[in-house]
Amino acid sequence: MLQVPIYLTVFFVLITFTTTALFWWVLKVSKNAEQQPKWSRLFLGGSFLWLGLQAFLSFQGAYYKHLNALPPRIAVLGLIPPLVVIVALFLLPSGKRFMDSLTLPSLTMLHVIRIPVELVLYGLFLAGTIPELMTFAGRNFDILAGLTAPLMVYWVWRPPAFRRNLLLVWNVLSLMLLLNIVIHALLAAPFPLQQLAFDQPNVAVLYFPFSWLPTYVVPVVLFCHLAALRQVY
Repeated sequence: MLQVPIYLTVFFVLITFTTTALFWWVLKVSKNAEQQPKWSRLFLGGSFLWLGLQAFLSFQGAYYKHLNALPPRIAVLGLIPPLVVIVALFLLPSGKRFMDSLTLPSLTMLHVIRIPVELVLYGLFLAGTIPELMTFAGRNFDILAGLTAPLMVYWVWRPPAFRRNLLLVWNVLSLMLLLNIVIHALLAAPFPLQQLAFDQPNVAVLYFPFSWLPTYVVPVVLFCHLAALRQVY
């Protein structure tokens, strides 16, 4: 087990299930009321199965026991499957209708979850399980997306007009912030291709429950950006 304060573990578990609740709310306020129950069941069922699978793999050491594997096990077993689902939604007509039914205010508001995530990352840095560069004290400015999400909901939909260009720019910039931390996290992990943070590598995400961050929380946040960009671009 990863040696971190128990409050960080409990806090991150709560963050993960709050992410699930927030996206369930995104579905509940969608414009397609007839199809909403079906998508809600699919999301909740798929989420709990996926979270359970990732917890099992983490406890079995599927990620931290195979650090020399190429490509990294967490990429193959944890990152690629959610990305395949997202790509499928963009390719299938039913997926496109589903994304277009989601409301932009709810998709934007979900990003507040990035604030507590960044607090956990800072706690993991203090515990010696991730490098400082992965926190807001280093090269990770992802917390700005979470802090500005409520402001965007206020500014963009403030009368007299909907400010599409402002929302487009915010989503692009926030997506770049997300990609920035993902890239740094991969380059700081103790894999054969590690390029950063050799003195204090990124090991936390290889253990439960923090493996849920790259395998679940990040894909949900990524999807919200992409679904919003599909509507405003």
